[in-house]
Amino acid sequence: MTSKQRAYLRSMANTMDTILYIGKDGIVPGTIKQASDALEARELIKCAVQQGCPLSAKEALAELCQQLEAEPVQCIGRRFVMYRPSTENPRIVLE
Repeated sequence: MTSKQRAYLRSMANTMDTILYIGKDGIVPGTIKQASDALEARELIKCAVQQGCPLSAKEALAELCQQLEAEPVQCIGRRFVMYRPSTENPRIVLE
């Protein structure tokens, strides 16, 4: 992914609401399934790590991206954004 593509995705994520929260249990199979379903539906999702989580946002982003074959877009504070093109109906076009 080029820096221009990443900047475009960051601009799209700027107005998005956080849809996935990682809590005190860290990343569990249910979290992975929920993230995968959300990525398939939306392609770009914003997530947050809650206060009691044993992982930092960067660690959570790296682990989720590895397991879901997604691209990290941005990580600021406790929030992060990741992208994975939809297999059935891709909507976001990266140039």
